[in-house]
Amino acid sequence: MIQFLGNIEAKADAKGRVFIPAGFRKQLQAASEEKLVLRKDVFQDCLVLYPESVWFKTQNQLRRRLSKWNAKHQDVFRQFVSDAEIMIPDGNGRILLPKRYLQMANIQSEVRFIGVDNTIEIWAKERAEQPFMKPEEFSEALQDILGDASWEDEEDDKMMND
Repeated sequence: MIQFLGNIEAKADAKGRVFIPAGFRKQLQAASEEKLVLRKDVFQDCLVLYPESVWFKTQNQLRRRLSKWNAKHQDVFRQFVSDAEIMIPDGNGRILLPKRYLQMANIQSEVRFIGVDNTIEIWAKERAEQPFMKPEEFSEALQDILGDASWEDEEDDKMMND
């Protein structure tokens, strides 16, 4: 399973082309992922690159929760897939970020690639330099989420991941 980690600065050229960071490219190549899917994040003003296999798993997960016979569900699915575009890196490892996506994420030229689990987020550099949460909010949220975990839970998690 592919997992990205890192926070790498890059620059888009005048046409909107940007190099995918080398470490991320190596992971994609090792996983035989040649195509990526780009869409704006649902919650934040950033772009998300999904390896094609991750995109289809995500799309299928959404589809399974929606009914074809519910108009609102159809609109949700339509919106989700219509905001997506296939990206194929060129021989140099660059992708072209269309202008509409750059505008959606308020990206001028400098960006940050942030590895987030099995996806890569692309942020406007200025926004990614700010904390996503205040330190005290982050520590409180982690405590709320993980504070009740016991040592046994952690050992179970470790065994499941080994």
